[in-house]
Amino acid sequence: MQPPLRDQNSLLSATGTTIFTVMSALALEHGAINLGQGFPDYEGPEDVIDAAAAALKDGRNQYPPLTGVPELRQAVAAHNARFYGLEIDPNAEVVVTSGATEAITACLMAVLNPGDECVLIEPLYDTYLPVVKLLGAVPKLVRLSPPKWELPRAELAAAFGPKTKAILFNTPMNPTGKVFTAAELAFIADLIAKHGCYAVCDEVYEHLTFDGWKHIPLMTLPGMRERCMRIGSAGKTFSLTGWKVGYITCDRSLFGNVAKAHQNLTFTTAPNLQRGVAVGLAKPDDYFASLSASLEAKRDRLAKGLAELGFGVLPTQGSYFITTDFRPVVAPWGFNGDDVAFCRTLTEEAKVTAIPVTAFYASEDAPSHYARFAFCKGDAVLDEALARMRRWVDSRGGRQLTAQAG
Repeated sequence: MQPPLRDQNSLLSATGTTIFTVMSALALEHGAINLGQGFPDYEGPEDVIDAAAAALKDGRNQYPPLTGVPELRQAVAAHNARFYGLEIDPNAEVVVTSGATEAITACLMAVLNPGDECVLIEPLYDTYLPVVKLLGAVPKLVRLSPPKWELPRAELAAAFGPKTKAILFNTPMNPTGKVFTAAELAFIADLIAKHGCYAVCDEVYEHLTFDGWKHIPLMTLPGMRERCMRIGSAGKTFSLTGWKVGYITCDRSLFGNVAKAHQNLTFTTAPNLQRGVAVGLAKPDDYFASLSASLEAKRDRLAKGLAELGFGVLPTQGSYFITTDFRPVVAPWGFNGDDVAFCRTLTEEAKVTAIPVTAFYASEDAPSHYARFAFCKGDAVLDEALARMRRWVDSRGGRQLTAQAG
């Protein structure tokens, strides 16, 4: 008689299906407008798509170089110089990856050993924590609090210690929409220098900032160039999330391990998509300015409508997302469910889907009255989502509340 099969990986077995998959499936089931997952419902720049399409026909469809095609590595280096004054060697300081999620994993693999500590800032993108744990490292969580999401300096300093190897943080930040200030970045840089550790910088929303806010890469601060791995995303910058093309900028002292990690994850990325992204990164400055302006207008459109419905709308300085406090809307109905219950009810009854913000926390004591809405959608879609929610609020007896808010 054969023995029973042994247990599978315990961490992965204990990890649930991502909330984005769950809510997107629920949206499909109920015919809801999906303002949950952060992907545009419109296409990216035509010249970028045309370049990628043409590249399929140019006879270069075999394995590209491990670290990326020369055109894209050169474009990433030029992009760093143009926007941030960073002088980067395209041959020894750029690694192209199959999306930013892979880039995050590769960067963590490059520096973390089992038992090392990694500082993470909550709320956080849902893949950060599992990857840190899969590498055998120990997460040290520091929490930002709404509505201002200010950096808690004492708590952050206390999270660093003799075993700290890295900090992983995201600016502009998902789901909060926060852009870290120059003073906050300087404080983080001081801790990194003091403890001799590294920074994995998730900067995928670098060009999606609003109201005059500007993204500052931590890598540009004094003493940080050799310590930072800076991650960008073609999916976010060119509204082509399905392409899954990311890029890491790092000092040559980190390049070897980052490249080896990438080699053992995906090895390489579709060459035609890489060449399309190279065209995109070379686009004139007005493209990047118009991208930000267009999304700022969408943010304002959705924020105004949500506020008129009674939601508490938190500030959004960057990214694709608005965080809202739904308690003012549901309080008159006696609804006392948490954010998961609210988002399910919103999907099933209003036919609009949002994401519960507790999905971005590792611990159970997270604030449970916030929902995140994505505004990277066509104006007509945003307007229809608001109209559906207005009808829902009215049907629940919220007409007076709606009128007062307006």
